[in-house]
Amino acid sequence: MADFSAELRPADPQGPDILNQERANSNIDASQLARHLLHRNDFLERQRRVLSVIEHLPVFSKRNQLNIARPERYQLGLARSKELRRLTLKHGWDLEDFKMAEYLVGEVGPYALHTVMFSTSITEQCNEEQMRYWRPKVDSWEVIGAYSQTELGHGSNVRGIETEARWNSDTRDFTIHSPTLTAAKWWNGSLGRTANHAIIIAQLMLPKNGKLVSFGPHQFVAQIRDMKTNKPLEGLVIGDIGTKLGYAAMDNGYMLFKNFRVPRSALLARYTGVDENGNYIKPKNQALVYGSMTFVRANIIMSARLTLARACTVAVRYLSIRRQFSDRDVNGPELSVLSYPTVQIRILPLVAATYALHYTGEAMYNLYWATRADIEGKGDTSRLAELHAASSGLKAACTLLVADGSETCRRAMGGHGFGGGSGLIPLVTDHLDKPTVEGDSWMISQQTAAYLIKRMTETQKGSLVEPIDHQFKAFLQDKSAKRFDIYGNDEDIVKAFKNRVSWLALKAYENRVEKQQSWTSMMVELHNLAIAHSESLLVENFYNAVVVGVPTPSVDPSTVEVLKNLFRLFALHLIDAKSREFLFSQALDLQQLQSITTAIQRLLGEIRPHAVRLMDAWAIPDYALDSALGREDGDVYNALWQKAHLENPLNMEVFNPDFKTPEIIMGEGAEQAQARIEKLALGTYGHEQRKGEARAKL
Repeated sequence: MADFSAELRPADPQGPDILNQERANSNIDASQLARHLLHRNDFLERQRRVLSVIEHLPVFSKRNQLNIARPERYQLGLARSKELRRLTLKHGWDLEDFKMAEYLVGEVGPYALHTVMFSTSITEQCNEEQMRYWRPKVDSWEVIGAYSQTELGHGSNVRGIETEARWNSDTRDFTIHSPTLTAAKWWNGSLGRTANHAIIIAQLMLPKNGKLVSFGPHQFVAQIRDMKTNKPLEGLVIGDIGTKLGYAAMDNGYMLFKNFRVPRSALLARYTGVDENGNYIKPKNQALVYGSMTFVRANIIMSARLTLARACTVAVRYLSIRRQFSDRDVNGPELSVLSYPTVQIRILPLVAATYALHYTGEAMYNLYWATRADIEGKGDTSRLAELHAASSGLKAACTLLVADGSETCRRAMGGHGFGGGSGLIPLVTDHLDKPTVEGDSWMISQQTAAYLIKRMTETQKGSLVEPIDHQFKAFLQDKSAKRFDIYGNDEDIVKAFKNRVSWLALKAYENRVEKQQSWTSMMVELHNLAIAHSESLLVENFYNAVVVGVPTPSVDPSTVEVLKNLFRLFALHLIDAKSREFLFSQALDLQQLQSITTAIQRLLGEIRPHAVRLMDAWAIPDYALDSALGREDGDVYNALWQKAHLENPLNMEVFNPDFKTPEIIMGEGAEQAQARIEKLALGTYGHEQRKGEARAKL
């Protein structure tokens, strides 16, 4: 029978017409807003330039990625990573260009840890001599690096890792050893099949009183694979850990050590070290040793906004086009799904959250580099504690927000959100790890809480050192009910969030310091304190950027008013979700909270006409979205039909459903079908096929 589907088109109104009307209903200049949001590092021009190179190359085609088995996904990922490196050399790209290409390809590939954790550790932790040796090798990709910290038995508790680096007094070098199976390095990206070098986090074991004792985890750099054969060196067992919920192209690996010798120079020694006699050189500030992790956490916050923006872009565009049901009280056409308040309350606060994440990402970026400048220029480490606390708490809060928010977007899109054409399957699964990696969000938040308790303790003593100390002092001087005007005064919104943090910090101080409660018994309270502090930072940074200050680069006044409404929606939605804490802290009372739903719905109505343009401003190309539902032109149903009908490999075979024969594909024969199915069931089909092809070539 002839295929007649090409003769049909979707029912009116057409998706492109709908999105055009949505854009016409808003006076936001999306291009101007994009320049405001994405000005750093010439993002827009860089994106245009890099996209023009990679978009149409066959190796970067995203067609049917979800139908490829995991071993082949790694092979494709490695091929793509290699091609990106070759393109870097061909076109003279810098590191930011390379990272832009990775962002556009949209998968975490086998080279990912080389450019992030490995390179950052070399930059931050090497002394001058080590830097002269390693920096050229890293920058030229003569070596490919991984970062080996997490173990089979320990992740968030870095101090508990079991891998040992034992000092050898006679040879003045180290032996790295895994004393137990749970000491195996585990989850380390790029390690499984790719990296030939690694930053290895191990307990530094030095002689003291006649025996080796640990001086805590330290970073070592070492070659782990032969540079010609890429096989593990003697004394190492290395491999890929297997399938995961996401990250199909990434070779997360394991590694065990058996008396693996490395020279004394392998210990990264910018802030710490071991002299030739095995004596420990103590760092001025222990936090300096973990500078790489702080940088990555700060970077996670900055990149979180683009992840959530991808999910929100798909959701807003599709939900604007999708029609379901008519108003019960009006005999009219079906309504846009995004016109329903029950959908708006789920999606539009997330749209606001992308902007909140942006302004806090900018603030963290500035704080990180200002702190680095103070350390390198003046040896001033006074801001390290603030940076560490902020990056830890915000990493926890922001990654939870993005992981939960992306899934909320997927669910809000109904049945089509469940399909591969949504583009959200890899987006959601590849970012579900973020609340866990680089510090579990429920554990890492304790570091922020510890900082806040310490600051409250010092404030009680009259010592005002950190910026937050002044906030705590003002609260302690006047703990009376405040009744902040959160509906009529934007500054009062910020004050209400700060008041909540101060109250929670005081309670934590009283329980921990005065009542001597155990840390473990307070963990839930501590997590809530850290998240409250992080949310306060998100709100304050948003307020400072769009209400107090003049947005830079500038945007027109009408857009600023929409940004202010986004700030209010983001803040009030958080207050509604955490109303108990605002009540107990006496920042608000019950009478005020009775009006919050009405206020939120009013803001939803004011923001709704601008939703499409607000997401257009993130300038995410269709290639990066890889979504039939989120297409910029709105032609979602034709795109979804094409993916299913013309591109799905399952539709390119005719199958035999008769249970009386083993034949699966019509005409292949029972014997061939049986052999193939057994190999598929055992997971050896692709492997055996490749072995057969290799034998045939011989």
